[in-house]
Amino acid sequence: MIIIGITGTLGAGKGTMVDYLVQKRGFAHFSVRSYLQREMEKRNMPNNRDSMTLLANELRAQYSPSFITDELYKEAIESGQHCIIESIRTPGEIDSLQQKGSFFLFAVDADAQVRYNRIKLRASATDDISFDTFKSNEAREMNNEDPNKQNLKKCIAMADYRFDNNGSFEQLQQETELVIEKLLNNE
Repeated sequence: MIIIGITGTLGAGKGTMVDYLVQKRGFAHFSVRSYLQREMEKRNMPNNRDSMTLLANELRAQYSPSFITDELYKEAIESGQHCIIESIRTPGEIDSLQQKGSFFLFAVDADAQVRYNRIKLRASATDDISFDTFKSNEAREMNNEDPNKQNLKKCIAMADYRFDNNGSFEQLQQETELVIEKLLNNE
């Protein structure tokens, strides 16, 4: 059993990679975003990126920098399948998952305008924002010394595999498949 963590910039293609691995390779999917949305609903918080960030930071500060992904890891282990934990945002989450073994971190990135255009197309509640807000949200999550807050720059630097997703979905899928073959053949 392998567990793949996925990190990356906003709108880079993390979900596209997840969809491929779930549909074509049968991976089970565990999402930080979905976990936080369930928690926000329980707390009657608005469904937006600010609420999500606030709640994630609160949970990490209250329990540990890796709390959310540790909870998802427990679910992943129970599934008994190859798994994906999507939307890793703090180095503490990566450190914790690496200690558990058979963990590989994928990072996905693309140019800012390409990513913004993608989030506008997916049209989720948290993506209905201007390009300036998009850039501001990303800047807030990109670099932070507080271990309980997002630090995408460091997470991307810690990745075992990096994917540049400025091309087509098919190109991203092909690159993903090459890495998955390598990982599964080395199990």
